[in-house]
Amino acid sequence: MDTLSVTQSLLIALWVAAVMSRWLGGGATLTLRFSPLMTGLVVGLVMGNVAQAMIVTAALQMIYMGVFSPGGSMPAEPSIAAAIAVPVALLGNLQPEAAIAVAVPVGLLGSYLYQFRFFINTFLGKYTDKAVEDLNAKAMTRSIILYPTLASFILFVPLVFIALYLGAPLIADVINALEGTVVIHILEVVGGGLAAIGIATTVYVIGRKDYMVFFFLAYFMSVVFSSLEITMVTYAIFGILIALIFVQSQKGKLVPAPETNTASPSFDDDDDYDDGF
Repeated sequence: MDTLSVTQSLLIALWVAAVMSRWLGGGATLTLRFSPLMTGLVVGLVMGNVAQAMIVTAALQMIYMGVFSPGGSMPAEPSIAAAIAVPVALLGNLQPEAAIAVAVPVGLLGSYLYQFRFFINTFLGKYTDKAVEDLNAKAMTRSIILYPTLASFILFVPLVFIALYLGAPLIADVINALEGTVVIHILEVVGGGLAAIGIATTVYVIGRKDYMVFFFLAYFMSVVFSSLEITMVTYAIFGILIALIFVQSQKGKLVPAPETNTASPSFDDDDDYDDGF
């Protein structure tokens, strides 16, 4: 059974720590944290199998497409899930559906780890309070950016490294030992169901009743044209053309002007003025 080297485990652990610490920038890091695609790409580059890594990560992306957070912790951490599940899938030569079943519990555990990061930051907040009292801008920068980042790296790097170096090969060995049994079939069925739930969540979040026809159109196009083996790029071109046609058709519609009352107000002659008689 192949295993991850120390260097490979360390590189992936450093990437996860950079994402989870939000060291790479606010908006960019949040996007990387919510989506496993970039983490899957990094894992593929480190392990030298980008193609298979992206196949597995695409399946993981489907269950997390509807995951977003207005702030704080999430019920699952897609980046941590991908960092563990993709190496397990590559080491054990697993199907993407089985990798999904591995990723879900890992993502749930990752959320508890992220909450523990908040607990650590409460102790670092006293340095920010002291810097504000002293009006020390450099100390505020250290307490707000540097110290939490270092704390996150200290928290995530060792745990993710151990999970990859020791845990990933062990999980892959166990799954390979169960190859051909009903357990693997259950994992694949559960993984496929979770992907469907992720797609349904996305449709529920971004779907509007007047746009639902496009969802149904895309589904039936994929079913009807499945024998033609059309690539995703071709479907994307079709989608762009349909979207442009829809936008152009909406431009010709006039927005009705708000109703205004142009009638002159009526006055009662008896109440209009007092003529003194």
